[in-house]
Amino acid sequence: QKARKEGWKVGMKIVRGAYLEKENERAQQLGYPTPMQPNKTATDRDYNAAVRLCVENIEDTAVCAGTHNEASCLLLAELLDEKRINKDHPHVFFSQLFGMSDNITFNLAALNYNVSKYLPYGPVRYTMPYLIRRAEENTAVAGQVGKELLLVNREIERRRR
Repeated sequence: QKARKEGWKVGMKIVRGAYLEKENERAQQLGYPTPMQPNKTATDRDYNAAVRLCVENIEDTAVCAGTHNEASCLLLAELLDEKRINKDHPHVFFSQLFGMSDNITFNLAALNYNVSKYLPYGPVRYTMPYLIRRAEENTAVAGQVGKELLLVNREIERRRR
């Protein structure tokens, strides 16, 4: 509401658990309850609610959906279609970690959605815990890792021909 009233845009990168340690540490230091969700179901519910809120207010927001979750990517694509918002609207981006979920990134790009790959940069002591956590989270996404391996193997076979 403030952005609308004052004539500026709100830019957001929506993520799941990317700042878990920092947020928990800050909450402990400042003596307030953790702002993190108690479980994956609550995280998914609220992530998708944030996506819906951004799409409903697309003229006042810009959103980067940083996720490897196929269901959340599908939700965002379907909401854009429902609201008749162009796939390449400059306020909407999908983003996945470099080397992960290429099947999502490449398929969205082929359909003309705005997509990007991101790559953490910095000292190893800061980037490795982040990358390890991303890998652990993404192996927990039911069925996606096996599916991605199948797609990689198919691509290898295609290139051999």
